[in-house]
Amino acid sequence: MFQDKIKSLFSSSIQAVVSRISDFAVHPEKDFTHREKFVADILLAFLFFSRPKFSPAEYFVEPGHSAKGSYSIHINAFYDLDRHTYTDAIFQPVHQKDEFRAFCEVVDRHPVSDGTKNVYFGDRGYCSYNNMAHVIENQQYFLFRTKDIHSKGLVRGFDLPEEESFDIDVDVALVRSHSSKIKIEGSCRRFVDKATSFDFIEYGSKDTYCLAFRIVRFSISDENCECIVTNLPRNDFPPERIQRLYFSRWGIETSFRKLKYTVGLSNFHAYKPEYVKQEIWARMITYNLTKTIVNHAVIEKGETKHEYKINFSSAVQSAALSSVRQRKKDQSM
Repeated sequence: MFQDKIKSLFSSSIQAVVSRISDFAVHPEKDFTHREKFVADILLAFLFFSRPKFSPAEYFVEPGHSAKGSYSIHINAFYDLDRHTYTDAIFQPVHQKDEFRAFCEVVDRHPVSDGTKNVYFGDRGYCSYNNMAHVIENQQYFLFRTKDIHSKGLVRGFDLPEEESFDIDVDVALVRSHSSKIKIEGSCRRFVDKATSFDFIEYGSKDTYCLAFRIVRFSISDENCECIVTNLPRNDFPPERIQRLYFSRWGIETSFRKLKYTVGLSNFHAYKPEYVKQEIWARMITYNLTKTIVNHAVIEKGETKHEYKINFSSAVQSAALSSVRQRKKDQSM
């Protein structure tokens, strides 16, 4: 399908720019070379109008404001928090959405630059042993927000300190059988039931899978705390830095607003899901192109009180007009 070609172009263009960024643009005051690449995941949902002859039933949602109903597509998008660009995405029909499976699929195929480690951010919905294991198997890092220690979440049941804020190491041995022959020493035993996905042990097997990670809890207000699970090394990522990284994740929410309203991802021209996906890829390419230019643009500093920034809306319009002029120039040659 043509949308697969758009997707391939999207991925290859990102890697070409990232691997040879100095060939495209240079900002003398910005350093985009890090030992870690911070990638956040977000689940997006879009409605589009169609008809049964154009779209399968798995896209249809019950009638709401529309008498004829509507259709919905879910996107699991990955976002580079340093370069402010989208790095990958998976599309799923509304009735086949599975953010856990989408996360694992992208982690397994996500490129890793030489000398760099990917750090995958995820909100509470992504904190699972299976997601952790996929990241670890790819020798990368994760940072997941999880339910607090007083809730029925992943960190409940561990021997935790009495202090409000803490940073501890835990070792977990995962099992998928109640057999008494499975001996666990020095680790917390956790049973993964049949209904829970875990790709590295078959249900009923007597094998075990060991995970080691940190539980970091810190206060965000007088009454509230946040709990983070991560395998980032403590020497390079103390609790204070973990807290800053956690707050930096919200940059993806701002990017989604720009992608939806500034770039124009709130309305679609197509009726067929494959062509809707094509429109989404095209807008993500537009967003990435504009953000890459903005990131490396040098603004002359004058004797002003405030530092000026490039208006993203104007930058999108300029990039679009430049593309149209270039297309007309190519057609006239």
